[in-house]
Amino acid sequence: MVTDLPRRNWAGNVAYAARAFHRPTTVDELRRLVAGSDRIRAVGTGHSFNRLGDTTGDLVSLAGLPPTVEIDRERGTVTVAAALRYGDLARRLHAEGLALANLASLPHISVAGAVATGTHGSGDGNRNLAAAVAGLELVTADGELVTVSRADGDRFAGHVVSLGALGVVTRVTLDVTPTFAVRQYVHRDLPADALDAAFASAYSVSAFTSWRSSRIDMVWRKQLADQPPPPADWLGATAATEAAHPVPGMDPVNCTGQLGEPGPWHERLPHFRLGFTPSSGDELQSEYHLPRAAGPDALAALAGMRDRIAPVLQVCELRTVAADGLWLSPNQGRDTLAVHFTWVDDAAAVLPVVAEVERRLAPFAPRPHWGKVFALDPSAVAATFPRYADFLDLLAERDPAGKFRTDLLDHWFPRR
Repeated sequence: MVTDLPRRNWAGNVAYAARAFHRPTTVDELRRLVAGSDRIRAVGTGHSFNRLGDTTGDLVSLAGLPPTVEIDRERGTVTVAAALRYGDLARRLHAEGLALANLASLPHISVAGAVATGTHGSGDGNRNLAAAVAGLELVTADGELVTVSRADGDRFAGHVVSLGALGVVTRVTLDVTPTFAVRQYVHRDLPADALDAAFASAYSVSAFTSWRSSRIDMVWRKQLADQPPPPADWLGATAATEAAHPVPGMDPVNCTGQLGEPGPWHERLPHFRLGFTPSSGDELQSEYHLPRAAGPDALAALAGMRDRIAPVLQVCELRTVAADGLWLSPNQGRDTLAVHFTWVDDAAAVLPVVAEVERRLAPFAPRPHWGKVFALDPSAVAATFPRYADFLDLLAERDPAGKFRTDLLDHWFPRR
C-alpha cells in the first residue's frame, strides 16, 4: 500500500472509496497484486467524471512502471506504456518524424484510460482515439499477462473500449503516420445553418455554443498547414483577431496556438497546452454521441430548453467523429455528432438538467461518453450498442468472479 496517490478524480467530484492504493514499479509486481486481490481497478489521470474507476477494493496506478515507447517503423506502429500521457507520447513521436492521426482536446490524459472509455477528437474523417489501437497487453484476473491484437479478429474489437472491465492494460500498440503541420483558425458568430459546412471545412473542427442564442459562438478550425487560409467572411462568421479560450472568461494562455500560426500536429489538434490546466478545472462534464444524420433535429430539440441549459453551462462543444467497429465505442457503426457539455460544478443544479437533456435526446438513440456524467437507463444504453450482448459474454469469460467490476459497471452491465 502507498499513500501518495490521489484520493479524488481530476475534477474533484469523486472521492475514491478504495481500501488501499498501490503504485507497482514492475509488471511482475502488478501481476502479483492483481492475482492476490478480490477487487481491483486501475486509475490513470483521473479524468473520468463518474465512478467508473472507483472501487471498494484496491486501486492501482501504473505511473510507476517504466514509460516505454517502442517504435516499429516497418509495421507503422508504436507500443507505449499504458500510463503515458498523450502529450508526452506526441512529443516523442514528433521528434521521430511520426504522428498519431488525431488527439483529444486535452493532451493530459493517459493512453490506456482514453482508449478504454472511447475518448475522441474531432473531424469528419477522424475516428476516435481507440480506433488507432492495433494491440493490447493486459493482466487478467488470474494475474496472467496476455496480448490481444487485430490478428485475433472480431473479438479484439471487444477488448479495446472495455472500461477497464477485462483486466489491467499495461501496454498499448497504436498506428502512427508521418508527422504533419496544422494551422488553427477561430471564427465567431457562425450562423447555425452553416454548421455542417463548417464541420466539413478542415481536418478537425470544434464548434462552441453557450446555448444563449441561435448562433454558434465560436468555431475552432484545425486545417492542414498547406491548405489556403479561409476567407475573411468564411460562412458568414467573423474571424477572431486575438487568441480565445473555449470557456468564456478563461485565459487563452492555456490554449494551443491560433490565428493561423503553423505548428506541429500535437501543438494544434488539442485545444489546451500540456503544461497548463485544461478546460476550467472546476466543472462537471456530460457527452452524448448521436447519429450524424440526426444532428440537426437533435440540436433543435435541445434548443427548446436553452433557458435550462444556459444557467448551469460553462460551454457546450459540438464535434464530429467517424464510425468505427469497436464494440463499446460510442461511434460503433455510425458517423457521429458528439454533443459535449462542460457544466458548472454544482451537481444538485446540473443533474436535473442532464435528465431533461437525455429525455429530449432519447428519440435519437444517444450513446454516452463512458467517462462522463449521465443517467441513461441501462436498458436504453444496451439498446444503442449492437454488440452489447457480445461484450457481456466476453466480460463473463475474462472476469467470471467480477474482480474488475464496480457498482457502476454492474449497473450498466448486469452480471449473468
